[in-house]
Amino acid sequence: MLVVISLVVILASIAMASYGTGVTRSKEAVLKEDLFRMRDAIDQFYADRGQYPTELQNLVGDGYLRSVPVDPFTRSDATWQTVASEFDPTDPTALSGVFDVRSGAAGQAIDGTVYADW
Repeated sequence: MLVVISLVVILASIAMASYGTGVTRSKEAVLKEDLFRMRDAIDQFYADRGQYPTELQNLVGDGYLRSVPVDPFTRSDATWQTVASEFDPTDPTALSGVFDVRSGAAGQAIDGTVYADW
């Protein structure tokens, strides 16, 4: 009986470790997809208007996104870190806008990279 209980405990601990890794992998997949979609929407906005959006909400208001996605790690849509476009010396009147977006999540991915660098 003791051997059977020991085996069940060992199998349960292996299952719990696999479950935790699976949840993290799924969150990482969602984060990658969200970043891809937002970056694609930023590129489409720029292609249509010739300027970058001033904030992520402009993508929603103009129909490029249905809503700003929720970061799966921070569980908020307000933690996205935006990267401003560079100053254009040929057009000094151009406004700076959102050139890129990154996650505001702290921590490292399973592959060792930092979420904020994705």
